[in-house]
Order: sequence, then C-alpha cells, then structure tokens
Amino acid sequence: MAMKPSTNVWIRRQQCPCGDWKCYIKYEGDDQTLISSQQIKTETTTSLSSSEAVFTPYVGQIFKSDDEAFEYYSKFARKNGFSIRKARSTESQNLGVYRRDFVCYRSGFNQPRKKANVEHPRDRKSVRCGCDAKLYLTKEIVDGVTQWYVSQFSNVHNHELLEDDQVRLLPAYRKIQEADQERILLLSKAGFPVNRIVKVLELEKGVQPGQLPFIEKDVRNFVRTCKKTVQENDALLTEKRENDMLELLEACKNMAERDVDFVFDYTMDDNDKVENIAWSYGDSVRAYTLFGDVVTFDTTYRSITYGLLLGVWFGMDNHGKAIFLGCVLLQDESSHSFTWALQTFVRFMRGRRPQTILTDIDSGLRDGIAREMPNTKHVICIWHILSKLSSWFSLPLGSQYEEFKAEFDMLCHLESEEDFEHQWNLFVARFGLVSDKHIALLFSCRASWPYSYIRGYFLARTMTVEFSQSLDTFFKKILSEQTCLQVFFEQVGVSANFRNLISEGMQYMHIKTCMPLEEHARSILTPYAFRILQHEVVLSTQYAITEMTNGSYLVRHYKKMDGEYLVIWISEDEQIHCSCKEFEHSGILCRHSLRVLVVKNYFQLPEKYLLLRWRLESSLVPMEGQNAESSSDDCAQAFRSLAAALLTESLISKERFNYVHRELTGLLDHVRNMPDTDEFALNMAANNVSES
Repeated sequence: MAMKPSTNVWIRRQQCPCGDWKCYIKYEGDDQTLISSQQIKTETTTSLSSSEAVFTPYVGQIFKSDDEAFEYYSKFARKNGFSIRKARSTESQNLGVYRRDFVCYRSGFNQPRKKANVEHPRDRKSVRCGCDAKLYLTKEIVDGVTQWYVSQFSNVHNHELLEDDQVRLLPAYRKIQEADQERILLLSKAGFPVNRIVKVLELEKGVQPGQLPFIEKDVRNFVRTCKKTVQENDALLTEKRENDMLELLEACKNMAERDVDFVFDYTMDDNDKVENIAWSYGDSVRAYTLFGDVVTFDTTYRSITYGLLLGVWFGMDNHGKAIFLGCVLLQDESSHSFTWALQTFVRFMRGRRPQTILTDIDSGLRDGIAREMPNTKHVICIWHILSKLSSWFSLPLGSQYEEFKAEFDMLCHLESEEDFEHQWNLFVARFGLVSDKHIALLFSCRASWPYSYIRGYFLARTMTVEFSQSLDTFFKKILSEQTCLQVFFEQVGVSANFRNLISEGMQYMHIKTCMPLEEHARSILTPYAFRILQHEVVLSTQYAITEMTNGSYLVRHYKKMDGEYLVIWISEDEQIHCSCKEFEHSGILCRHSLRVLVVKNYFQLPEKYLLLRWRLESSLVPMEGQNAESSSDDCAQAFRSLAAALLTESLISKERFNYVHRELTGLLDHVRNMPDTDEFALNMAANNVSES
C-alpha cells in the first residue's frame, strides 16, 4: 500500500510518555478500547451474519450488475464452506462483456509451467481438483435497462467443504482492512517484528490468538511488499516537508506584512532547513492579558505525512469556551524542542507566564516547563492519564484490571496528600506493580495530577468535559485533510479569529432563590459563570453551620453528617476561606462560603470574589442585549398575568378549555415558523420568557 504524500493526515501521538516506542498507547480512552473490542470481535463473522439471508442461487435469478452477483455468490460460498473466483468472460462488439463465469476455487486443474534454466523448480501442490461448482451470468437489456441473469448454476462439489473456522482462512476471505494496514505499517516502522504486530492487533481488537481475519503470513507479505514503497515515499515526503515548511514560513512572513500584530518565529537545522515554527495573532495576545492565568498546551496530534508534532496553546474565556493563543510545529518531542516552544510562547505573550499550565504526561515537556516557567503550576490533565490505563495495565492485570481501575479512580479523588501516598503504596503492592515502569512514571509526576495535590491550583474549570469538547471542536476544524501546510495555516487563522466567536449576551438567566446576592451576581457575571455560582447558591440552602470559638465555621450538609468543611471568616478585610478550596480551584465561591455570607447578612458578594475573568465586561465579543434584563422582566411579568387569566377563564368549562388549547397550539406553531432575524427577536428571544 503506497502512502499518499499529497494528504497531510494528523493522528494521535503514538509514543508512550515512558519513552518506549514499543509500549502501545491508545488515546481514545478506556471505554473506547472496550467499544473497539466489541466491534472487532464480530469482524471475522460479519460476512457470515450478513449472509444468513442469502439463499441458494437459481437459474433465472436477476442481478443489477455482475459485481452484485459476484458478491452474492461469494457470501453464499462463505456460508457453505468454500470460496469462488472469476473465470472467463465473453464479450461482443455490440454488448461488450455479456457473459461472466464464476467458479469454485478448486475448479479446473493446475497446468505445470516450464521454467528455463531451473534445475529444481518449486513443486507446490495445487488445490485445484476439477470441481464443477459454478455460476454463469448472461447480460440482457430489457426496456433499455441492463441486467444480468443466472444462466447456469451448479452446487455439486467433488471435495470436502470446510467448517467455519477453516473457511475463514481461505485466501479469498483473508483481507487486511485499510485501518489495519496503516497500523501494521506504523508498528513495523517503530521496529515491531511481524509476530508481535499480530499479537498487538489481537490485543487491540480483543480477539483470541489466531482469530484475526488474516494470518501472520499475510502480514509478513504485506510488510515486505510495502517496504520498498515506504522507503521511496519517505524520500518524497522529506522533500515535500521541506518545501511545505518553506511555504509556511513565507505565509507567516506575508501575514506579518499585512498584520503588524501577527507574531511568528522559527529555527533552522544544520542543513539550513526550517526545523520548528510557531505563530500567534494580535487578538490572541490581547486575550491572553485577560485569560492568560490558565493555559492548556495540547500536544496530542502529529502529522503522519510530515512527522511534525503539533502543539496548540489554548485559554478559557469568561464563557467557558476555548480560545486560541498560539500554535507550534516541532520536528521532535525532545526537551530541547519543548523548551524552545515554551520560550517562544512567553515571548509572544510579552514575557508574562501563566499561573497554571495543563499538558499531557511527557517527561521532556515537564522538564521544559520546570526550566522556563519555574513559578507556573504544572498540571497533567487526568483525561490523558485515564486514556492510557488500559494499554498499560489491562494485559498484565487481566481480570483484575476493572478492580484496579476503580481503585485508581478513588485514589485520584482523595483530598489529602498523606492519604494519597499511603493508599498509593498499598494499592501498588496489592496489584503487584512495585517494579512497573508506568507506575513509577505516574508516582514521579504525582505533584501534577492527583486531586489531593492540585486542589489548590487555579484551573478556571479547564478540567471539565465541556472545555474538553470545546478543544475537540477546534481540532476538528483545523485537522481535516489538507494538501499542504499553507492550507493548514490558513485554516488555523480562520478558526482562531475571535470575530467568529458567538456572542453569549442573549442568554438570560432566571433567579432561583430570590437572594439579593444572587441578583447581584447575575448583573456582573457572564451567563456561564453565573450558572455555576447559582448552582452553588441553590445548594447552599441545604447546609447548616456551627460557629466555632475562633470565629470560624463548620459547615455540613443537613443529611450527610459524615463530612464537614471549615470556613474561616476574617471580617476586617472581608476574607473568606473554605477547606474545600473551590474558589482557589475555579475562581467561583463554593456553597459552604456562600452559606456563611448569607448568615453574615451579606446581600452582595465582595468584589474580590467576583473575578474579572468571569465578568461580563471582560468578554472578547461585544455583549448584545445586556440592557435588556429589566425590559425582559417586564415582558415576563406581562406574560405571567395574561397566562394566569387565560388559565382561570379556560377552566370554567370543557368547551372553553378545548378552544383555548386548540388556539394556543396553532399560535405556537405559527410563532415557531416565523423568521427570527429581526432586531426585536435578537434582543428578546434569548430571554427565555417561555420558561415562565
């Protein structure tokens, strides 16, 4: 299979963070492994299950094409223990090919070939034994429509038919699908021998040894056939990469001439070829001044065509959405390359380093952050760790893996560092993983991923599923098939343009508790941040507090008496601190602190606890309809009054109720079909008056 140098395909990185290329990693998550296993376990029987509805062919049976007939006959053969092949075809000047002969794979006899100058020709026994099983097709044209009908059919064999576990090994049914071909080539290039490639594929697919839809011989033949082609393509791709990197560099230079705020930098290798390149935009630099406290550096993608590692810096805006901050293409994953990337990013952002940076687990990246951002908190996203557990531990642990995964999840959520280290040692010993290299890697990075260590780090809710989905949406926009890096550069520019962001101003949030501090927060925070705070306000009503002698408070849920939180209140400068550290973690006050503020008769939240990064005034996109709240309340009140009167009048009689119900249903359908692009709709529709 020849690789396509014209397509810049991006894939997940395959090297394990422990540094071993032969340590297989899946990045789609543990659940994906199970799904993949379930899907592929049926791969070898798919054709069988689909052929259950295939009946015995008969003379006169009609097909739309000869290919359709061949597929039908092939399914019938697979079900009955043999395979078929195409024999002769007959054509005429007027009809073209008008006859097709399909026969059993053992039809005819092998004719010995004369080999010149060969003393010992290879004498391989033929499987052909003159079997007369066949299906002949003839083409005809009926009312101008071409069709094929079965003119002869015989299902009489002079040999033994095979059982299901044998027929699947016939060459006709041993197919290596395209996805498997790519995986085989990747593993082969990483140095895997053929027998281990087969074992890896069996593990990935969750099938028993020997149950793949192909055998080791097929893999060996495929690798041998592709080897020369891959070598030739490597040379072509090297040249193409060099040319495309030069074109990308020119595109950056041209952009810098058109946009004075655009910034880029690059390095050259010993052969004066472009090695690494990074760029960012003026809007991104300005956004960083507001939302540069927490940065996600995503390095999970690599170009299979160019071998380049893609790194993208993201921030989170005050609406919980991912915002583009910068992009880098690196030749390798060394500590030196990551160090240059981090230095360049800090220079782009005018020397300001983030408060917290989130990354994948990577030793080179960790070392680079320690050198270039010594005062920045480094957090390894737990999603990246969880996605690797299956490939690291499912094989050595076997049936214990599910129990291992459950206990690992429990360890991740412990609140005390001392408890984590104590429980970790017991956990590792219990599963016999004391000498496991991945366990050692995780423990060496423990300051960056367990909740007990990072609970006090400011993350601005970047560890949520919603933010992860926002990142995936961005990557889907820029990682579609491209013909060159210049097109990729242009697509990044389009996706990173803040003018393409959707305004959040029309999301009107209803008050749920009528607490004054809730109304106060609604007027200041974005709908996203207010929704989170409002949830905490609602839950705060379920907590009881006990005042301590030193002015602090114990806060506990009215039902869950086994857990309590310590809230410290300092009245002099209106400071409040909770042992759950939610405010330090997300920048939004927790339910425990809110409960104390209510008891202290606070009708507004202290300014210091309404962070600028969560305020409406910090929005990158002009907020529409911010002044529509009062008019929206008036509108909602008018609807409530009208609806109450209508309900009272309609309940007087069944006739009145049926009439009102019928008319309102028709009115609702009519309103839904009306255009919603006029100015009034833009200002008012999002205020959600229908909820009243």
